[in-house]
Amino acid sequence: MHAVTLQRSGDASGQGQPAPFAAYRRRTANRGPVAPLTGRMQVVRATLVLVLVLTGSLLMQLVIISDRQQASAERRSFDRFRSQLATGTAPIGPADQNGDVLKAGDPVAYVEIPSIDVHQVVGESTTSAVLFNGLGHRRDTPLPGQIGTSVVFGRRSSYGGPFARISNLAAGAAITVTTGQGTFEYSVIGLRRAGDPVPPGPAKGSARLVLVTADGSPYVPNGVLRVDADLVGTAVGGPARLVTAAQLPAQERELASDTRTLWALAFWLQALIALSLLAVWGWHRWGRAQTWIVLLPVLTLVGLAVSQELARLLPNLL
Repeated sequence: MHAVTLQRSGDASGQGQPAPFAAYRRRTANRGPVAPLTGRMQVVRATLVLVLVLTGSLLMQLVIISDRQQASAERRSFDRFRSQLATGTAPIGPADQNGDVLKAGDPVAYVEIPSIDVHQVVGESTTSAVLFNGLGHRRDTPLPGQIGTSVVFGRRSSYGGPFARISNLAAGAAITVTTGQGTFEYSVIGLRRAGDPVPPGPAKGSARLVLVTADGSPYVPNGVLRVDADLVGTAVGGPARLVTAAQLPAQERELASDTRTLWALAFWLQALIALSLLAVWGWHRWGRAQTWIVLLPVLTLVGLAVSQELARLLPNLL
């Protein structure tokens, strides 16, 4: 191996330093001090940082993180519901075995649609937060298998998109639902969109299942898609519902958003704005590299918290 020696410069601007470094010092010495940022430029830079973090974190949340979040929540719900089935404590109505009203997200059923590879736990309620974790049961309808029409919501694109392929279901496709009252088989009778005729209701004493998701392009819903399926076999009775269709909150309806946690969104946005201003200040005082090393992890975490709250404001079937 040959040693590489840098020629040293003996001039005043770089005495005792290698020639390339001395030349760099001479060039930078002639530039003079960096002018401080004006207030307007600081605001512009902070706004750009804010927009960049918000856009990047929301895309990351919807496209990448949400799928993993839903998969993890689904495993926890499955383990919980399987345990309840094994011990005979799975709910069969709007309240549990102790008479306490079910909380949003409590598992109430397990849906399997082999033809489109759907295997999902159904949680109680249909808010955006519940549908982050999987399917949701509309609270003003009976549970699957019970007499009447049961309605189950599922997202089409984000958070795992469990109902991404229900538009491919053909008449006669099988749907299996397991609840605390047993296993029930349904057969698809058709799909319908806005303006399509509604099929006649189920016969007296029988049951129907309606699967609901967003219609249109992925992440750009333009309506609602419904799949109707009739029970093959005998329906069972169940406790009366505690919520009627007229009483169902707006955030639990089709394509609804949930504004109940706007306070949390405001809190995280304030934190993100403060960090953006700190980043601009850091660029000027510390340098860009040091600022990004220190603040990028914090900006990412706060940006993801903001995007999680923003996702609640998006349509619950997205």
